[in-house]
Amino acid sequence: MVIDNSSAYRMRPDVPLVVPEINAQAIQPQHRLFPVGNCTAIILCVALAPVRNAAGLRSVNVATYQAVSGAGRAALEEFDAGEGPFVGNVVPKIGEFDESGYSGEETKVRDETRKILDLPALPLYATTVRVPVRTAHSEAVFFETERDTTVEELGAALARAPGVVFHTSGVVAPRDVEGTDDVHVARLRSAGDDKRHFQMWVVGDQLRKGAATNAVQILELLIVRGMRPSTRLGRGSTGSP
Repeated sequence: MVIDNSSAYRMRPDVPLVVPEINAQAIQPQHRLFPVGNCTAIILCVALAPVRNAAGLRSVNVATYQAVSGAGRAALEEFDAGEGPFVGNVVPKIGEFDESGYSGEETKVRDETRKILDLPALPLYATTVRVPVRTAHSEAVFFETERDTTVEELGAALARAPGVVFHTSGVVAPRDVEGTDDVHVARLRSAGDDKRHFQMWVVGDQLRKGAATNAVQILELLIVRGMRPSTRLGRGSTGSP
């Protein structure tokens, strides 16, 4: 069995894309390959899954604020030295643009979120941005539910969701969550009196829950299920491969 932290196999239809808090049921006895999803998509899905479960999801728009460490060790060392394109700057381009104008990272976030949440037709539009932060990704998420709901109902769903720390007040920033495994959700609010349009602020350490922690959680899940994987995990890049 292979747990792979690269992007090579994530979208293969015969391969599950597992975030254990969300879709552990996707693992079947015949599966032997377990990719770890895109870090940004994992953090987004941990926050969106409780919403989907409580009131359904009709559409999602997300703007991301992604840490330099997601660009790899060389970029991080350059940043720590006070050099490179991310010092005092924001860069709205992660990956190459396709013919429609979307970057590779934006396409990954869309496609992998749909697969993890098992919502293959979900309208999802992302703008991914690299910002001068060392570790932990942040996301401003705008979503529409399938049915009428309230901030109180959604907040309760988030508060009881595994892997989520829900903040009823105040703000949470990348520095607050660096080195931790949970996804933090704050500033949940409605769009005026609208009962189906909401916004929230999501932050998570992309090197932990977005990559390494999720891989270990998959391994633990396989062991619990008696699938007896080896303990060697496939090695990928840190952050957003």
